[in-house]
Amino acid sequence: MGRINRANLKKTVYYMKRNGIRRTWYAVLERLEERKRPPYVWTPPTDEELLAQREGWGREGLSATFSILVPAYRTKPEYLRELVESLRGQTYPRWELILADATEDDSVERALRESLEPGDSRIRYVRLERNAGIAGNTNQALPYATGDYIGLLDHDDVLTPDALYEMAATIRRAEGSGIEPAFLYSDEDKCNGDRTEYYEPHWKEDFNFDLLLSNNYICHFLVMERELMQELKFRSEYDGAQDFDLVLRAVAGLKGREEAILHIPKVLYHWRCHPGSTAENPESKRHAYEAGRRAVQDFADRQGWAAEAVDTAHVGFYALRYRDDPLASDSIFDGRGDVGAIAGRIVRRGRVAGGRLAEAGEHVSAALPGWEGSGTGPVQAGEVLYRNLPIHYSGYLHRAVLPQDAAAADIRNIRVRPECRELFRQVTGVPYRTAPGTDRFDASTLPEGSDMRRIGLELGRALREAGYRILYLPERSYDVEG
Repeated sequence: MGRINRANLKKTVYYMKRNGIRRTWYAVLERLEERKRPPYVWTPPTDEELLAQREGWGREGLSATFSILVPAYRTKPEYLRELVESLRGQTYPRWELILADATEDDSVERALRESLEPGDSRIRYVRLERNAGIAGNTNQALPYATGDYIGLLDHDDVLTPDALYEMAATIRRAEGSGIEPAFLYSDEDKCNGDRTEYYEPHWKEDFNFDLLLSNNYICHFLVMERELMQELKFRSEYDGAQDFDLVLRAVAGLKGREEAILHIPKVLYHWRCHPGSTAENPESKRHAYEAGRRAVQDFADRQGWAAEAVDTAHVGFYALRYRDDPLASDSIFDGRGDVGAIAGRIVRRGRVAGGRLAEAGEHVSAALPGWEGSGTGPVQAGEVLYRNLPIHYSGYLHRAVLPQDAAAADIRNIRVRPECRELFRQVTGVPYRTAPGTDRFDASTLPEGSDMRRIGLELGRALREAGYRILYLPERSYDVEG
């Protein structure tokens, strides 16, 4: 994060045009703070780890097969070679590459032939009759996939050598627990054109429904059940955000089966950045941002929600506004039967002091637990996410200001669905009553000395067990003294 380059300077100017000088000032201050953090270093698996994976996958009972789909168009030969090498270097061998080429000439085909090794039938070249765009080209390649799962890889990106092993191992563990994974995703980072520098790691959360509606944080590396992807296909009207649209429609079909969406908290994908890539060139992404917002709107419409998908201050990040008043609890409760409570942040002296609470074992971003937070492992139960972050800062990948699900929340700033208020009484021991002049719970009705975090965690578990979500909306702030 915080790299100074031409693309980031363009983003800053565009941000100022959209949001004004004051917000830009705070955004620049936040980026400067980020630069004080230790630089990111991608640490590849050791030779010993890779050898153990190559020799052990059979004994471990790993059996999933993967079809890697790559739509190619005027791909540079050196990028194509590195892509093929990243697959040949996989420690898990049960894969096939399907390269769908829409290039007008035979340059990609010739480069691929030069990269092939005799007898390797896992690499399949598909010549497309015409360039139908990214969605259309991928759809033409879908019928050729024969693996249990289909993985998506851009023609100038690469996988880490343990990517498919980690996917196969996670699938095996899930199946052993009685779960049939529908799709899996990993963390990722970016690299420069010649892969001598790695930066901007994207540490992701375990599946978070409302965070996904704010931004396609799932992105790369994604693998999905072959039958599911072949059934859904890609929609050309969402080109630029076709993967986002695909994931949203997959999630819609998995209602009640969210345990089938698995996150692997490890970087398995390198997203190459060069002047022609969408990762490096913000201008090339504008149509994708608009397509992403339309994909969210389509999802909301299909759910029957009276909500409008709108852009936030940060390009490519969205929010759903329910009815006319985005902060009215009744509007959300009326439109969203899955939301049992709405929570906001607690602010003390201009910094986040409470709000979203983590459940034990949750994987969240390195920067989420606090402004000085570090590390990527599971957090502790009751940890306050975004703690100490200045309220004018947006946090890691803007997540501190985005709508998102919370396993639990600080009950000093919570609104509970009318149908859930008896459950609230059972957990807290007091009737649900709002503070004068507000629609949030009046925490002063709790016995003196109550453990707010413990109660918040217990309420969160009870709501989840009853089939409800807690929707965390950071814009709902409550200032406390002290």
